[in-house]
Amino acid sequence: MEYNTQQRKLPLPEYGRSVQNMVDHALTIEDREERQRCANTIVNIMGGMFPQLRDMEDFRHKLWDHLAIMSDFKLDIDYPVEIVKKESLEVKPDRIPYSPNVIRFRHYGRFIQDLIKIAVDYPEGDEKKQLIKYIANHMKKDYINFNKDGVEDQKILEDLCELSEGRIKLTTDDLKLVEQRSFGPRRRQMNNNNQQKKKY
Repeated sequence: MEYNTQQRKLPLPEYGRSVQNMVDHALTIEDREERQRCANTIVNIMGGMFPQLRDMEDFRHKLWDHLAIMSDFKLDIDYPVEIVKKESLEVKPDRIPYSPNVIRFRHYGRFIQDLIKIAVDYPEGDEKKQLIKYIANHMKKDYINFNKDGVEDQKILEDLCELSEGRIKLTTDDLKLVEQRSFGPRRRQMNNNNQQKKKY
């Protein structure tokens, strides 16, 4: 018994080895008209394998492209469309560079860093204080999600100072953060309500 892993690799495995065998057979047909009819039949079979894609605008075009690929572009027939060039398949896409932006504390994320930059340049006043309060409380929630053991408020304020490059310096006397237990009770209450409903 010969396993698929022992056979040659399929160019387009989504069509299966049976369709590939049909394409290989078409390559051996000497009569051009017969070879053309065989190619049309193969394309119809390929299309029937993915009926959910029939409404796509270029669906038939893709099938002929795939037939050419599966035959290694050696099938001499009259293609009804201009098929993809073999050379274009061998061109590698441009390398995507890594983002140069560094996230100092990954558990806070990039969003918090961007907010802190906005807060630093915000005009002095109540709105700035409120924004910093929201940011610090969000940082505390993110930290607790990262470390379930909890966190001291002073640690959050120290991280806020570091992320703002020393431009936001606060102490626990300046800003009171939301209590840790305030981040979870609503979820527990919802779970308790759901459990009570199941009893009745």
